[in-house]
Amino acid sequence: MVCLWTAISVLGALQTYSDNLRAGVSSHYPALLATWFIEYAVPLIVLSCILCIALTRWPALLARPRNVVAMFAGLALLFQPAQWTYMAWQRGLLQIASVEDAWQLLMKMLLVGWFSTTGTFAAILAFFYWRQAKERELAWQRSQTDMLNLRLALEEQRMLALRAQLEPHFLFNALNAISALVRSDDKLLALQGIGLLSELLRYVLSASSGNATTVAAELRFVQDYLALQRLRYGERLHMHIDGAGDGLENIECPPLLLQPLVENALRHDLDCSEGPSDIHLSFIREDDALLVRVANPARCDAPANPGAGLGLANTRDRLRLMHPEASLHAGRQGERFVAEVRLPLVPVD
Repeated sequence: MVCLWTAISVLGALQTYSDNLRAGVSSHYPALLATWFIEYAVPLIVLSCILCIALTRWPALLARPRNVVAMFAGLALLFQPAQWTYMAWQRGLLQIASVEDAWQLLMKMLLVGWFSTTGTFAAILAFFYWRQAKERELAWQRSQTDMLNLRLALEEQRMLALRAQLEPHFLFNALNAISALVRSDDKLLALQGIGLLSELLRYVLSASSGNATTVAAELRFVQDYLALQRLRYGERLHMHIDGAGDGLENIECPPLLLQPLVENALRHDLDCSEGPSDIHLSFIREDDALLVRVANPARCDAPANPGAGLGLANTRDRLRLMHPEASLHAGRQGERFVAEVRLPLVPVD
């Protein structure tokens, strides 16, 4: 504040000095600078300090227009007369002998300082209004950031809850396959099934430690899962896999994405028929997405929307949380039930 008014005093004194030179009046620049600073700058520095302290301590003064009007009235009725008296004292004009002398002094000082005083008042108010607006903007940004962080935390908790639902669901179905082998009294197959199950559980524990894996890793997991189920269903289990070429290692997806789709196909194919399965798993590359399609015959009066079950519904929710453009559509297409996942081509970090 002092530096600002000092700079204004320097410019004001320079202008006065220049005017005196053009008028042929002898003047001394340091004396003019001292006069400018003492007579003009000092009162306005005092005014600026008073306003800054008051508005910093009581920011509510700016909340209502009537408060601003009251401050301006105080400026006109208290500060301005005090400034005039101070300037008259500096100029040696306070030797008043009569009412006429007082009146002439008042007329002489009436217009002095109004522009600089009201300008200072307006500038200080504008600065504090700007600062309050900036603080409100920062508070709004902080609230938006807090809301976003809270939303992300909630979404993460929801993802964890969905995974917590899915993992016991997978384990329950895998144990069903093992129990079927045990009931068949084939100890060798049962032991093989337990070994395959341990490998599957190892992947589940590893993949569940993160929010994403790759399509290639999911395909390998599904193939291991099919190996376990093949012990149960034998030669009846046939699955045709198309498009599983290079590039799947670079496409991100949620853990345990494909297994519920394949499990759903097995349940609505082999469990509803005594013949061999007719399940197709295909990977179709588009410009900006990968389509993963699992199709099986729609037999045995299967419900029109099997996706209402835990496996498909859970997968749909997890895809939505992973990426807004990821989706799962499931339903009958003619004589087959098709579950199709659309994965945006998001590279793995």
